[in-house]
Formats: sequence, C-alpha cells, structure tokens
Amino acid sequence: MPVVSLYLDDLEKLLGVDPRLVVERLPMIGSDVERVLDDRVDVEFFPNRPDLYSVEGVARAMRSFLGLERVPRRYDVTRSRTSITLGGKIDLIRPCIGCAVVRGVSLTSRSIESLMSLQESLHWSIGRDRKKASIGLHDLSTLNPPFTYTTVSPEFAFTPLDFEEPISLSEILKVHPKGRRYAHLLSDVSEYPLIHDSTGHVLSFPPIINSNLTRVSLNTTDLFLEVTGLETPAVNRALNIVVTALAERGGTIEAVEIRDNDQGFLTPDLSYQTRRLETTEVNELLGITLTAEDVAERLVRMGFDAHSEGEVVVVEVPPYRCDILHHWDLVEDVAIGHGYENLPAKRPHTFTIGSEHERSTLQSLVREIMIGFGYLEVMPFTLTSEKVHFEWMRRQRSEDALSLENPISEEYTMLRTSLLPGLLKILGANKHHELPQKVFEVGEVVAGEKNHLHLASLSIHPKANYTEVRSLVDAVMRELGYEYVITDSDDPAYIPHRSAEISVNSIVVGGFGEVHPEVIQNFDLENPIVGMEIKIDL
Repeated sequence: MPVVSLYLDDLEKLLGVDPRLVVERLPMIGSDVERVLDDRVDVEFFPNRPDLYSVEGVARAMRSFLGLERVPRRYDVTRSRTSITLGGKIDLIRPCIGCAVVRGVSLTSRSIESLMSLQESLHWSIGRDRKKASIGLHDLSTLNPPFTYTTVSPEFAFTPLDFEEPISLSEILKVHPKGRRYAHLLSDVSEYPLIHDSTGHVLSFPPIINSNLTRVSLNTTDLFLEVTGLETPAVNRALNIVVTALAERGGTIEAVEIRDNDQGFLTPDLSYQTRRLETTEVNELLGITLTAEDVAERLVRMGFDAHSEGEVVVVEVPPYRCDILHHWDLVEDVAIGHGYENLPAKRPHTFTIGSEHERSTLQSLVREIMIGFGYLEVMPFTLTSEKVHFEWMRRQRSEDALSLENPISEEYTMLRTSLLPGLLKILGANKHHELPQKVFEVGEVVAGEKNHLHLASLSIHPKANYTEVRSLVDAVMRELGYEYVITDSDDPAYIPHRSAEISVNSIVVGGFGEVHPEVIQNFDLENPIVGMEIKIDL
C-alpha cells in the first residue's frame, strides 16, 4: 500500500490548523501512521482511497472530517481552446486518453514532490503499473497546441526525460531506466504511441517516459495533463484525482477537446454522481439506529454533499471518489464518520467452541521439527513471477501454474507452485549476514486450481552438500511417520547426480539436493546451497 509523506508545514498551509491535530485524527479515516518525524509524517493509505495519495487530497478530506468545511468544494471546469487529435494506429495500441489544462498553479519543491509521488502512486494503484493508465504532466509554456496522439516508427527520435541527446524510441526501451522497466507493455506492437504539439515537439512516449522539453519546474504555472491507457474508467479516475489535487493548489481547470475521427468530447468530467441511500439499509448493516439526518451528517463529514428526503439520503459523490461502487461503500463511510469506537459492542447470536484445524496442527508439528533442527522460519510472498519461478530455477513452466489476470507489477504475475524460489529470494536479500544461514517455510502452493501444503528448506554455507540435506530429509520423514523411497532426480534446479526424488506409495511428493550453480548466480548468491521441498498434506 502506498506510503505518503505529509510535510507538516505544507499541511498547515493547506488546512490552516495545527498539523498535529491532523496526525492525531488521520487513523480515524482509514490510514496507518508509519512514522512521525520533525518535519513530516509518513502515512500508509488503503488502495481503495487513491484520492488520499497526496497532501492535497488529505487536506481536502480532513477539512470535512474536522468540520472545517460543511459543503465539499466543487471544481469549476472552463472550456479551453486546447484540443488533441487521435491518429495513426493508436486505437489498436493504447486507445483511451483524457486531458486537461490547469493554469495559475504556484509550485514549490514540496508541491512538486507531492505531485510526482501522487503520479507514481496512481500508476501503481489505478494504472496497474502503467498498463491500464499512465500519467504525463507537462509545462504548457514550452508547447504549441493543438496536440496529436498518434503512432510512429520505433526509429523516431526525441530527447527523453533526464537525457541530453535525442535517441530513438526503440533505444529508449533498451537504455532508459523507465524504458527497460516498462518495455514489456509495448512488446507486441510494430509502432509506438507518441504525443506531439503542432510544431512537432514531443510531449511524451506513453506509457514509458515524458520529453525533457516539458519538464515541470518551480517556474511552471500552467500545466497540460494527459492520461493514456487501455480502459476509459481508469484513465478518467486518474485524471480527476490529479487535476483536483492541482486545484487545491489554486489552479483553475480547463477542459480539453479529444477529437477521434468525426467525434469529439471534453475531459475532464468533474460532475458529481447522485446516489440514494435507504436509512433502513444503513441501520441493518451497522446494527445501530440513525435517522436520515444523522446519516447525511456522517456522510458530509466524509466529504460528500448529502441531505435527507424522508427516510432516504440523497448523496452527491465527488468525481475523485472512485472507491464508491455500491451502496455498501457509502455505508462504510457512514460508519467511519460515526466513529467505529462509537458502535456498540454486542455478543454474537451464536456461540461455539473453536478447535485447531488438522492442517494447522500439521503445520505446527512441522515448524517444531524444523526449529529443532536449527532452521529459521521465513514467510515469502505467495505471489511471484514466471521469470523468478521458472527461468531463474532452470525449470519449464508447469501447465497447472495460475497467472493473474491483472497483476500490479511484473514482479507478481502468478501464484507460486513451489516454495524454493521464495526462499532463495530471502537468502539473496540477506547475503550481507554471516553464514551459515538455514531457513524453512511451511506454506501453501497452488497448482491446478488446488491448494497444497509444502515444506521447503535451504541451507547456505561453504561446505553445504548432499549428505547434509539427505540427513535432514530422513529425519523429517521419520518424525512425520512417512514411509518413503529415494530415487534419482532430473530436476534442473539441482546439480545432476547430486539430487533425488522422494516418493510415498509410489507417488513423487518432493525432492532435494545441491542447488545448481546457475540457479545460485541467478539469485545473486555465491556459496553452495542445499535444499529440499516436500508435499506434506498426503
């Protein structure tokens, strides 16, 4: 979850109250204060509230929550003369775009840092690591509208951000840090997306990098914003959050006309969405008794424009609140506005005596065994990537591996089918500690849409060898009471003829051996490693 740095002087300037009061109340709106320093507070917000990923968004929310503003601020959007035309093959590559002009912004080092942090946080959350949406911010004074959003040859060249000389788009994907990181988003296209002005000056190469020409600085007062992507809702949500954050800095928002063939439309759309909330539904879900006026008052405290009409509450949802998808989301905000500490504590209607699940009992036993052998338990992520899980392990991708439909980054694209890669990453992150290191995990893997319980361990030190891990396997299988057979293994993750398979009732349930040197190097390690992995829920 994003951690946002809120500088206290900036927060006080935006709110006009003692920032220590804000820090004290922040956890009440759904956040976790990570650390409080002399000049700033670092706060972690939940992914469902991307409008809070900046000091401007936090100040806006706290104005309502603290009762400093009873009616949420509405943002006027005037029509500008700026337009952008879609061309080339852009409809086949990255077809969705939203734009805006924001004028009269007074930027400081604090506000620029907040803006860049907001941009990257939105790339991660709404944009799904720039796949669904990517944001470009440009100094409008360096440009000459109208703009064109089109596709060009990979050999087209311009000067990207942080470079001094023009290079081709294909070279950007190879040598620029952002290009290398996000090249996979354009891996299957023959032409690349580009935004340029009427004189041919390049604004950006979405979703990769902006032009160095349009860099935002302390002297920037007028900005042009463009958000491109694959889904219109994601594009519009990101655009609305950024332009309203800039408006909190005193900027005035102007709409830009998007021209696609013979059609045209304006962005951003900052109109409010109207919802009607039944008071009975709120009371049933929260287990309390509130009047329609009470519900409206709680929602106003959460930044909505709300009033009662009989037993119904009419709620105006701001354009930057992209988390309101259902009436239940409004009910949740009623609870937050009411205060969770004010909800009555009640005993449940049913009462049962709990007992430990057989699976948990087995896990506890295995933990006791491994700790007794001198191993330290670790807990790697359940999500991983094909590169780490298969390529670095020298293994072929298994048919029963499940990939994520919308991964947040290329580091987490699939559910693990093995525990060993995660343990190797743990060793790689701790190679600065002294040897030997012995780690284990007992946890779930997912294969063929089914969960399985595995035990895996690694031991790294200069004298690690097959005898060590074979002795561990024998001891673990004996303690678990399994009758087993050891046979030769052809697992490419291990050194040939220094590894083996474990079978129970003629079924292979695991393997062990000396880890292959190539695998060791892939995880940036140097010393010999022995490991084992066994399916234990037999």
